[in-house]
Amino acid sequence: MINVTDSAVRELQSLLSRRAENSRKGLRVQVAKGGCSGLHYEMTLDEKKDGDAVVERYGMQFFIDGDSVPYLRGATLDFSNGLTGTGFRVVNPNASRTCGCGSSFETTQSA
Repeated sequence: MINVTDSAVRELQSLLSRRAENSRKGLRVQVAKGGCSGLHYEMTLDEKKDGDAVVERYGMQFFIDGDSVPYLRGATLDFSNGLTGTGFRVVNPNASRTCGCGSSFETTQSA
């Protein structure tokens, strides 16, 4: 499914630890239509929904809805905190072209 780096796990742990109401939540990673290249990534703190694929690392959960699974198969979710930008990012081998914004992409074939 999707690979999750240790830095992404640590950031999610930090985000969830800030509020008690987040104790049952994880990070939802999904692909939606839109953006500069036709598809873009959306991420939000959420709870598991029916039909979600769940990736669990060190007790942290990452949810991917069924429609997004084909687009994210083999991708890596990372978190970087640097001078050129801070945030979660997806390194996706299924993307044939990406936009300069870093969150928009297209594939060579529909997933």
